[in-house]
Amino acid sequence: MPIYIYWGDDEFAIGQAVKALQAKILDPQWASFNSDKLTPDQPNALIQALNQAMTPPFGSNQRLVWLADAALSQGCSEEMLAELNRTLSVIPETTTFLLTSKNKFDGRLKSTKLLEKHAQKVQEFPLISPWKTDQIMQRVRQVAQEVGVKLTTGSVELLAQAIGNDTRQLYNELEKLRCFAGKETRSLEPATVATLVTTSSQSSLQLATAIRQGDTALALDLVSDLLNRNEPVLKIVATLVGQFRTWLWVKLMLETGERDDRTIAQAAEISNPKRIYFLQQEVRNLSIRQLQQTLPLLLELETSLKQGAEDVLTLQTKVMELCHLCHPS
Repeated sequence: MPIYIYWGDDEFAIGQAVKALQAKILDPQWASFNSDKLTPDQPNALIQALNQAMTPPFGSNQRLVWLADAALSQGCSEEMLAELNRTLSVIPETTTFLLTSKNKFDGRLKSTKLLEKHAQKVQEFPLISPWKTDQIMQRVRQVAQEVGVKLTTGSVELLAQAIGNDTRQLYNELEKLRCFAGKETRSLEPATVATLVTTSSQSSLQLATAIRQGDTALALDLVSDLLNRNEPVLKIVATLVGQFRTWLWVKLMLETGERDDRTIAQAAEISNPKRIYFLQQEVRNLSIRQLQQTLPLLLELETSLKQGAEDVLTLQTKVMELCHLCHPS
């Protein structure tokens, strides 16, 4: 009676994990008979899923019952809880019961405690914040190894910058690189990757850099490019907040006399202390006062957008204010 719980906002990564689980437990010849997917729009989806879970598989191997977008993450009625409690302990070993959800299962709920008691595996699939470049690079290395593509360090950095936290595009680009490499055993160089990977010439992180340098003209060009590519405005703002928050922490630690890279990295929530050297160079020409004043401006920007302000004009106005604030005096 294996029970798996997958949750998180990286829907593509969850989909990949589901495919891997299906390939592991299902006999391809009987997969169409032994794989059931229930969704919230189906009436009594939980009851149907539990009933299917009790059904022996056809042919060989196992049955997979997948309850997608499980409403159980936010609780269920006492009647449903009783049914869940009655069924989970008697589901046959030939059935794998999978629950997926965008939301974390609330650990305070009786249904969650019951599921976790029987679960073989609970795994989170978070979407990496776009400013956490070291985590994105680690993700690139992980997926490249999974797909079977060898990359140099420079190629990993190039992919991380080009793709950001888009897991779907990462898999697509690595599959393309795998087909190109064929039986080649050497690691792919950045020049080769650059000719094959679909990349945006601009990114929200580049916008943050332009603002930090006080380059208003470049920053406004970047804003136009991002919006023309339908980049969500609140996602742009989230990246700016994260990046300026990191710069502020690094500057604060340096001003207090801290020189240990690991201590600074821990305070700034940076997993790779080696990045601290580069961040120190980036904030060298900015004062603590300048960096502190960026965050209230970004908060005003986020609040205005959430209250329905016009995206383009609002973003452009605040970007100009930020550039003026950060401009070298």
